[in-house]
Amino acid sequence: MDKSVATFGAGCFWGVEETFRQLPGVTGTAVGYMGGTLDNPTYEDVCTDKTGHAEVVQVTFDTEKITYDELLNVFWKCHNPTTMNQQGPDHGTQYRSMIFFHTPEQETVSRSSREKLEKSGRFGDPIVTKIKPAETFWRAEEYHQQYLSKKGIAGACHI
Repeated sequence: MDKSVATFGAGCFWGVEETFRQLPGVTGTAVGYMGGTLDNPTYEDVCTDKTGHAEVVQVTFDTEKITYDELLNVFWKCHNPTTMNQQGPDHGTQYRSMIFFHTPEQETVSRSSREKLEKSGRFGDPIVTKIKPAETFWRAEEYHQQYLSKKGIAGACHI
């Protein structure tokens, strides 16, 4: 098995994690924080909108069963990439649309995917998704991991 890692910010991480967890070829998910300045942030820290961190889902996947491009297709479908610092009822920089790439290939594929989607006209507004190198992944508190599954709330978030 050839494992790889992808990291996406697409609003509240609960529903995004559940979406990726269901995909054949995804071998693991974890929710956490990335892109900010505070080390070891807590959920309460991130919710102050002062840490610079985004809520993210880190996805481990088997490249022989699912491609990074296929993960990107799910990413684009599971949130609105045209709203700045907002997804559904959630507002704040922690809910921004982000792709954190782990390899030069992921960067190339991500930028190409965003450009292709922008040109398609699928969204009436410009895509605001930022694409940046992956930084330190700070795992969120355990109660956030697979939250919807633990609570028996399938598909209850904005997505």
